[in-house]
Parts: sequence; C-alpha cells; structure tokens
Amino acid sequence: MLRAGEVYENPVTGERAVIRIGTDVTNGELLIVDLTVRPGGAVMGEHTHPAMEERFTMMAGKMGFRVAGKEETATAGVQIIAAPGTPHDWWNAGDKDVLVRVEMRPAARFEEMIRNGFGLAQDGKTDGKGKPGLLQLALFAQEFDDALQFTKPPRWVQKLLFGVLAPIARMAGLRGSYDEYLKRGPKEIVAVEPMELPEDIAKKLGLTVGA
Repeated sequence: MLRAGEVYENPVTGERAVIRIGTDVTNGELLIVDLTVRPGGAVMGEHTHPAMEERFTMMAGKMGFRVAGKEETATAGVQIIAAPGTPHDWWNAGDKDVLVRVEMRPAARFEEMIRNGFGLAQDGKTDGKGKPGLLQLALFAQEFDDALQFTKPPRWVQKLLFGVLAPIARMAGLRGSYDEYLKRGPKEIVAVEPMELPEDIAKKLGLTVGA
C-alpha cells in the first residue's frame, strides 16, 4: 500500500511522485500524488486506462496533453480529465519542472502497474522513454491489460505479437509482475499536509467526511 509522504521516482521518465492520499487509507479506491516532471520528461507513451479515471490539476509549469486526439498546453489552475478508455499522453512542455496533482480512481491495479514500471526503469531495464524491452513488454502488457493499454501499435497487432513473445519471455525467466518491485520501498519519506478524503470516496468507504 502507498502511504502519504512516500516519494517514488522514475529516473528515465523524469517523474517524482509524492503521495498525498495513499491506497492504504482508500482501500485502493483512490490515489492522489503530487507529481513533479523535469524538463524533457514524459509518460512512457500514449495509453488508456480501461476502468480508471485520471485527473490532472496543474499547479506549476507547462504540461502538454493529448486527450482523445486533442492536444493542448496546460498551465497552473487547469484541470484535465481522462475518462476510462480515453487515449491520453502528457509531457513537460516547458524548460522548468512541472508540478501537477494526479488523481486515479480506482487505483489498486494502477499501483501494482506503476511499481513495476518504476522498478524496471530504476534497474535499467527500459528504453529511453521508460518502456520495457520487447520481451518484458509482452508480459507487462498482458499482466496489466486491465490497468494500462498502449495505443501503438494497434491492439490487434499487440495481441498477436505479445501472444507469440510471451512464452519466449517466460522461458527467459521474465515475469509480468515482480514481487521485489511490489515490496520495494520509497526513495524517501517527506512531511506533507494532511488531505481530507473526497466526499464520494469517504461515503464509499463508509466514513464520515473529515474523519
């Protein structure tokens, strides 16, 4: 479970995530992080989340977004929402660090996926954009198909290609998810101001708002 104040970094994509509301208090229903992205940093590629909504609220800097084919540059105060199943991509569009608050609902599978993605990058097992090598990607994509789907190449090509490569990858000792990454702790823990659970999440968990 992710906890408030924990810090996780992806050295390849340039992401530094400070947990504000962790999955430990939301039972995986919600994750909120303050994400800093260095100049030149970007997510590993355009993708969709089949059953998860992702909200971005800009706090500082300039972030480029492409959502459902529409591209824009967002600055402080702008909110971008990628509904479940909506193709989206983002990148630092300026020459300074970007700070954006990211909300994921629900977040349990996203947490497992991002722990593996960051872990592979930290261990030098991705390309320059943070994507695993082809054999590893075949298993990663199959394991987290319910949480993350890349838009390129086309889905039918992915299914065919990964279906062929997955057995080879397993024979090579690779896996879709690694216990070592799921258990890997944060880079550091910092002090953060407490955040109140959103009303809808609190109600879903049977809690009183403000508890």
